[in-house]
Amino acid sequence: MREIFEQVLTTGVGLGQSQIEEALRTSDEELPELLQLAHDVRMKWCGPEVEVEGIVSLKTGGCPEDCHFCSQSGLFTSPVRSVWLDIPSLVEAAKQTAATGATEFCIVAAVRGPDRRLMDQMREGVKAIREAVDIQVAASLGMLTQEQVDELVEMGVHRYNHNLETCRSFFPNVVTTHSWEERWSTLRMVRDSGMEVCCGGILGLGETVGQRAEFAAQLAELDPHEVPMNFLNPRPGTPLGDQPVVEGRDALRAIAAFRLAMPRTILRYAGGREITLGDLGTRDGLLGGINAVIVGNYLTTLGRPASADLALLDDLKMPVKALSATL
Repeated sequence: MREIFEQVLTTGVGLGQSQIEEALRTSDEELPELLQLAHDVRMKWCGPEVEVEGIVSLKTGGCPEDCHFCSQSGLFTSPVRSVWLDIPSLVEAAKQTAATGATEFCIVAAVRGPDRRLMDQMREGVKAIREAVDIQVAASLGMLTQEQVDELVEMGVHRYNHNLETCRSFFPNVVTTHSWEERWSTLRMVRDSGMEVCCGGILGLGETVGQRAEFAAQLAELDPHEVPMNFLNPRPGTPLGDQPVVEGRDALRAIAAFRLAMPRTILRYAGGREITLGDLGTRDGLLGGINAVIVGNYLTTLGRPASADLALLDDLKMPVKALSATL
Protein backbone atom coordinates (compact mmCIF):
# COMPACT_ATOMS: atom_id res chain seq x y z
CA MET A 1 0.00 0.00 0.00
CA ARG A 2 2.75 2.43 0.93
CA GLU A 3 4.26 2.05 -2.53
CA ILE A 4 0.94 2.92 -4.16
CA PHE A 5 0.65 6.22 -2.27
CA GLU A 6 4.38 7.00 -2.05
CA GLN A 7 4.01 9.69 -4.72
CA VAL A 8 2.45 12.03 -2.16
CA LEU A 9 5.43 11.84 0.17
CA THR A 10 8.05 12.22 -2.53
CA THR A 11 6.34 14.77 -4.81
CA GLY A 12 3.79 16.57 -2.63
CA VAL A 13 1.12 15.84 -5.24
CA GLY A 14 -2.13 14.68 -3.68
CA LEU A 15 -4.05 11.53 -4.53
CA GLY A 16 -6.78 11.56 -7.17
CA GLN A 17 -10.36 10.56 -6.40
CA SER A 18 -9.99 6.85 -7.18
CA GLN A 19 -6.85 6.62 -5.06
CA ILE A 20 -8.58 8.48 -2.20
CA GLU A 21 -11.37 5.92 -2.31
CA GLU A 22 -8.80 3.14 -2.21
CA ALA A 23 -7.29 4.70 0.93
CA LEU A 24 -10.76 5.00 2.49
CA ARG A 25 -11.25 1.24 1.91
CA THR A 26 -7.98 0.28 3.61
CA SER A 27 -8.30 -2.87 5.72
CA ASP A 28 -8.01 -2.79 9.49
CA GLU A 29 -4.66 -4.60 9.21
CA GLU A 30 -3.27 -1.92 6.86
CA LEU A 31 -4.69 1.06 8.75
CA PRO A 32 -1.60 1.64 10.98
CA GLU A 33 0.58 1.78 7.85
CA LEU A 34 -1.81 4.24 6.19
CA LEU A 35 -1.78 6.48 9.28
CA GLN A 36 2.02 6.38 9.42
CA LEU A 37 2.29 7.41 5.78
CA ALA A 38 -0.19 10.26 6.33
CA HIS A 39 1.86 11.39 9.33
CA ASP A 40 5.07 11.28 7.29
CA VAL A 41 3.38 13.39 4.60
CA ARG A 42 2.18 15.90 7.17
CA MET A 43 5.64 16.18 8.74
CA LYS A 44 7.39 16.61 5.38
CA TRP A 45 5.04 19.14 3.80
CA CYS A 46 3.62 20.94 6.87
CA GLY A 47 6.13 20.32 9.67
CA PRO A 48 5.51 19.44 13.33
CA GLU A 49 3.67 22.60 14.41
CA VAL A 50 -0.01 22.45 15.32
CA GLU A 51 -2.28 25.47 14.84
CA VAL A 52 -4.68 26.02 17.75
CA GLU A 53 -7.96 27.89 17.29
CA GLY A 54 -10.98 28.85 19.37
CA ILE A 55 -14.43 29.67 18.00
CA VAL A 56 -17.38 31.66 19.31
CA SER A 57 -20.88 32.26 18.03
CA LEU A 58 -21.79 35.91 17.54
CA LYS A 59 -25.34 34.97 16.50
CA THR A 60 -26.67 31.58 17.57
CA GLY A 61 -29.80 29.81 16.34
CA GLY A 62 -32.73 31.03 14.26
CA CYS A 63 -31.05 30.29 10.92
CA PRO A 64 -33.49 30.17 7.96
CA GLU A 65 -31.60 27.36 6.18
CA ASP A 66 -32.43 23.66 6.51
CA CYS A 67 -28.99 22.01 6.85
CA HIS A 68 -30.22 18.65 8.12
CA PHE A 69 -27.41 18.20 10.66
CA CYS A 70 -27.71 21.61 12.31
CA SER A 71 -29.55 22.38 15.54
CA GLN A 72 -29.31 26.11 14.77
CA SER A 73 -31.89 25.91 11.98
CA GLY A 74 -35.07 27.73 12.86
CA LEU A 75 -36.99 25.13 10.82
CA PHE A 76 -36.40 22.21 13.20
CA THR A 77 -37.56 21.39 16.74
CA SER A 78 -34.03 21.30 18.17
CA PRO A 79 -33.74 23.34 21.38
CA VAL A 80 -31.28 26.01 20.18
CA ARG A 81 -32.90 29.46 20.00
CA SER A 82 -31.70 32.75 18.53
CA VAL A 83 -29.20 34.66 20.69
CA TRP A 84 -26.78 37.52 19.91
CA LEU A 85 -23.45 37.96 21.71
CA ASP A 86 -22.47 41.48 22.80
CA ILE A 87 -19.08 43.00 21.97
CA PRO A 88 -17.58 42.83 25.50
CA SER A 89 -18.42 39.11 25.61
CA LEU A 90 -16.84 38.65 22.20
CA VAL A 91 -13.63 40.35 23.35
CA GLU A 92 -13.56 38.26 26.53
CA ALA A 93 -13.91 35.07 24.50
CA ALA A 94 -11.01 36.19 22.29
CA LYS A 95 -8.86 36.84 25.38
CA GLN A 96 -9.67 33.42 26.82
CA THR A 97 -8.84 31.81 23.49
CA ALA A 98 -5.50 33.62 23.28
CA ALA A 99 -4.68 32.53 26.84
CA THR A 100 -4.64 28.89 25.68
CA GLY A 101 -1.88 29.70 23.20
CA ALA A 102 -4.27 29.79 20.25
CA THR A 103 -3.41 32.05 17.32
CA GLU A 104 -6.82 31.91 15.63
CA PHE A 105 -10.20 33.20 16.82
CA CYS A 106 -13.16 32.57 14.55
CA ILE A 107 -16.41 34.55 14.83
CA VAL A 108 -19.36 32.49 13.62
CA ALA A 109 -22.97 33.43 12.88
CA ALA A 110 -25.90 31.13 12.12
CA VAL A 111 -27.24 32.91 9.06
CA ARG A 112 -27.77 32.34 5.34
CA GLY A 113 -25.55 35.36 4.81
CA PRO A 114 -24.80 38.55 6.75
CA ASP A 115 -27.19 41.52 6.79
CA ARG A 116 -26.17 45.10 7.54
CA ARG A 117 -26.64 44.68 11.28
CA LEU A 118 -24.33 41.67 11.37
CA MET A 119 -21.66 43.34 9.23
CA ASP A 120 -21.73 46.40 11.50
CA GLN A 121 -21.38 44.22 14.58
CA MET A 122 -18.52 42.35 12.93
CA ARG A 123 -16.73 45.60 12.23
CA GLU A 124 -17.14 46.74 15.83
CA GLY A 125 -16.17 43.33 17.18
CA VAL A 126 -13.06 42.88 15.04
CA LYS A 127 -11.87 46.39 15.95
CA ALA A 128 -12.39 45.76 19.67
CA ILE A 129 -10.64 42.39 19.57
CA ARG A 130 -7.62 43.74 17.69
CA GLU A 131 -7.29 46.57 20.23
CA ALA A 132 -7.50 44.18 23.19
CA VAL A 133 -5.56 41.05 22.26
CA ASP A 134 -2.96 39.76 19.79
CA ILE A 135 -4.83 37.11 17.87
CA GLN A 136 -5.80 36.60 14.24
CA VAL A 137 -9.50 36.99 13.53
CA ALA A 138 -11.37 34.70 11.18
CA ALA A 139 -15.06 34.70 10.31
CA SER A 140 -17.84 32.34 9.25
CA LEU A 141 -20.96 34.24 8.23
CA GLY A 142 -22.53 32.15 5.49
CA MET A 143 -22.75 33.08 1.82
CA LEU A 144 -21.35 36.47 0.79
CA THR A 145 -21.67 39.07 -1.91
CA GLN A 146 -18.54 40.56 -3.48
CA GLU A 147 -19.15 43.78 -1.53
CA GLN A 148 -19.23 41.86 1.76
CA VAL A 149 -16.05 40.01 0.88
CA ASP A 150 -14.34 43.34 0.24
CA GLU A 151 -15.66 44.75 3.51
CA LEU A 152 -14.33 41.83 5.55
CA VAL A 153 -10.91 42.25 3.96
CA GLU A 154 -10.98 45.94 4.85
CA MET A 155 -11.89 45.07 8.47
CA GLY A 156 -8.80 42.89 8.77
CA VAL A 157 -10.43 39.45 8.73
CA HIS A 158 -7.64 37.23 7.43
CA ARG A 159 -9.41 33.88 6.99
CA TYR A 160 -12.97 32.99 6.04
CA ASN A 161 -14.68 29.70 6.84
CA HIS A 162 -17.46 28.43 4.63
CA ASN A 163 -17.87 24.65 4.59
CA LEU A 164 -19.06 22.77 1.55
CA GLU A 165 -20.27 20.20 4.14
CA THR A 166 -20.29 17.24 1.74
CA CYS A 167 -19.67 16.35 -1.90
CA ARG A 168 -21.61 17.93 -4.72
CA SER A 169 -23.55 14.77 -5.59
CA PHE A 170 -24.80 14.22 -2.02
CA PHE A 171 -25.44 17.86 -1.04
CA PRO A 172 -29.16 17.93 -2.05
CA ASN A 173 -29.77 15.15 0.49
CA VAL A 174 -28.46 17.41 3.26
CA VAL A 175 -29.54 20.96 2.30
CA THR A 176 -32.46 22.08 0.11
CA THR A 177 -32.68 25.83 0.81
CA HIS A 178 -29.52 26.67 -1.12
CA SER A 179 -27.16 24.89 -3.49
CA TRP A 180 -23.61 23.53 -3.35
CA GLU A 181 -22.81 25.90 -6.23
CA GLU A 182 -23.81 28.93 -4.15
CA ARG A 183 -21.33 27.90 -1.47
CA TRP A 184 -18.64 27.31 -4.10
CA SER A 185 -19.21 30.82 -5.50
CA THR A 186 -18.61 32.40 -2.09
CA LEU A 187 -15.42 30.39 -1.66
CA ARG A 188 -14.04 31.50 -5.01
CA MET A 189 -14.71 35.16 -4.19
CA VAL A 190 -12.97 34.74 -0.83
CA ARG A 191 -9.98 33.09 -2.49
CA ASP A 192 -9.72 35.83 -5.12
CA SER A 193 -9.85 38.51 -2.40
CA GLY A 194 -6.63 37.34 -0.78
CA MET A 195 -8.27 36.08 2.42
CA GLU A 196 -7.28 32.57 3.41
CA VAL A 197 -9.96 29.98 2.62
CA CYS A 198 -11.12 27.60 5.34
CA CYS A 199 -13.43 24.93 3.94
CA GLY A 200 -14.31 21.45 5.12
CA GLY A 201 -17.40 19.55 6.07
CA ILE A 202 -19.00 16.81 8.12
CA LEU A 203 -18.46 13.11 7.66
CA GLY A 204 -21.20 10.66 8.56
CA LEU A 205 -24.17 12.45 7.00
CA GLY A 206 -25.17 9.28 5.14
CA GLU A 207 -22.72 9.60 2.25
CA THR A 208 -21.13 6.53 0.70
CA VAL A 209 -17.40 5.84 0.80
CA GLY A 210 -17.26 6.86 -2.87
CA GLN A 211 -18.96 10.16 -2.09
CA ARG A 212 -16.52 10.73 0.77
CA ALA A 213 -13.71 10.34 -1.78
CA GLU A 214 -15.54 12.69 -4.15
CA PHE A 215 -15.71 15.28 -1.36
CA ALA A 216 -11.98 15.06 -0.63
CA ALA A 217 -11.19 15.46 -4.33
CA GLN A 218 -13.44 18.52 -4.62
CA LEU A 219 -11.79 20.10 -1.60
CA ALA A 220 -8.39 19.42 -3.16
CA GLU A 221 -9.56 21.17 -6.33
CA LEU A 222 -10.51 24.22 -4.25
CA ASP A 223 -7.09 24.05 -2.54
CA PRO A 224 -8.15 25.69 0.75
CA HIS A 225 -5.63 26.91 3.28
CA GLU A 226 -7.43 24.93 5.97
CA VAL A 227 -9.85 21.98 6.07
CA PRO A 228 -11.84 21.44 9.29
CA MET A 229 -12.80 17.78 9.70
CA ASN A 230 -16.09 17.35 11.53
CA PHE A 231 -17.75 14.05 12.36
CA LEU A 232 -21.51 14.09 12.79
CA ASN A 233 -22.65 14.46 16.39
CA PRO A 234 -26.38 13.78 15.82
CA ARG A 235 -28.51 16.58 17.27
CA PRO A 236 -31.98 15.90 18.67
CA GLY A 237 -34.77 17.47 16.66
CA THR A 238 -32.82 17.56 13.37
CA PRO A 239 -33.51 15.29 10.37
CA LEU A 240 -30.18 13.54 11.06
CA GLY A 241 -30.80 13.21 14.78
CA ASP A 242 -30.93 9.41 14.56
CA GLN A 243 -27.98 8.98 12.19
CA PRO A 244 -25.32 6.60 13.60
CA VAL A 245 -21.97 8.00 14.67
CA VAL A 246 -18.97 7.40 12.38
CA GLU A 247 -16.99 4.36 13.51
CA GLY A 248 -13.59 5.32 14.91
CA ARG A 249 -11.47 3.38 12.41
CA ASP A 250 -13.45 4.85 9.52
CA ALA A 251 -12.79 8.33 10.94
CA LEU A 252 -9.06 7.59 11.06
CA ARG A 253 -9.14 6.27 7.48
CA ALA A 254 -10.77 9.53 6.44
CA ILE A 255 -8.19 11.64 8.25
CA ALA A 256 -5.35 9.81 6.53
CA ALA A 257 -7.05 9.86 3.12
CA PHE A 258 -7.80 13.60 3.32
CA ARG A 259 -4.15 14.24 4.28
CA LEU A 260 -2.97 12.23 1.29
CA ALA A 261 -5.38 14.17 -0.93
CA MET A 262 -4.13 17.54 0.40
CA PRO A 263 -0.55 17.16 1.61
CA ARG A 264 0.12 20.85 2.27
CA THR A 265 -3.23 21.86 3.79
CA ILE A 266 -3.95 22.60 7.46
CA LEU A 267 -6.13 19.65 8.49
CA ARG A 268 -8.03 20.58 11.63
CA TYR A 269 -9.82 18.51 14.21
CA ALA A 270 -13.27 20.05 14.61
CA GLY A 271 -16.67 18.92 15.91
CA GLY A 272 -17.58 15.35 16.78
CA ARG A 273 -14.11 13.90 17.38
CA GLU A 274 -14.88 13.44 21.07
CA ILE A 275 -17.68 10.92 20.48
CA THR A 276 -16.23 9.40 17.31
CA LEU A 277 -12.62 8.94 18.37
CA GLY A 278 -12.31 9.53 22.12
CA ASP A 279 -8.93 10.20 23.74
CA LEU A 280 -6.98 7.36 22.12
CA GLY A 281 -8.40 8.03 18.67
CA THR A 282 -7.65 11.74 19.04
CA ARG A 283 -4.00 10.82 19.60
CA ASP A 284 -4.04 8.45 16.62
CA GLY A 285 -5.41 11.19 14.35
CA LEU A 286 -2.67 13.60 15.40
CA LEU A 287 -0.23 10.87 14.42
CA GLY A 288 -2.14 10.25 11.20
CA GLY A 289 -2.33 13.59 9.39
CA ILE A 290 -4.05 16.15 11.64
CA ASN A 291 -2.02 19.33 12.29
CA ALA A 292 -4.55 21.74 13.82
CA VAL A 293 -7.22 21.63 16.53
CA ILE A 294 -10.17 23.63 17.75
CA VAL A 295 -9.85 23.83 21.53
CA GLY A 296 -12.72 24.14 23.97
CA ASN A 297 -16.38 23.96 23.04
CA TYR A 298 -17.98 24.15 19.60
CA LEU A 299 -21.03 26.19 18.61
CA THR A 300 -23.74 24.02 20.17
CA THR A 301 -21.83 20.98 21.44
CA LEU A 302 -19.15 20.41 24.06
CA GLY A 303 -15.54 19.77 23.13
CA ARG A 304 -12.49 18.62 25.08
CA PRO A 305 -10.96 20.99 27.64
CA ALA A 306 -8.22 23.09 26.04
CA SER A 307 -5.83 21.88 28.74
CA ALA A 308 -6.34 18.26 27.64
CA ASP A 309 -5.49 19.01 24.02
CA LEU A 310 -2.48 21.15 24.94
CA ALA A 311 -1.18 18.44 27.28
CA LEU A 312 -1.55 15.86 24.49
CA LEU A 313 0.38 18.07 22.05
CA ASP A 314 3.13 18.48 24.63
CA ASP A 315 3.26 14.73 25.17
CA LEU A 316 3.55 14.18 21.41
CA LYS A 317 6.29 16.84 21.16
CA MET A 318 4.17 18.84 18.69
CA PRO A 319 4.78 22.57 19.23
CA VAL A 320 1.87 24.99 19.09
CA LYS A 321 2.22 27.30 16.11
CA ALA A 322 3.34 30.79 17.11
CA LEU A 323 1.34 33.90 16.28
CA SER A 324 2.30 35.37 12.93
CA ALA A 325 4.63 38.32 13.14
CA THR A 326 2.61 39.97 10.37
CA LEU A 327 -0.56 40.21 12.51
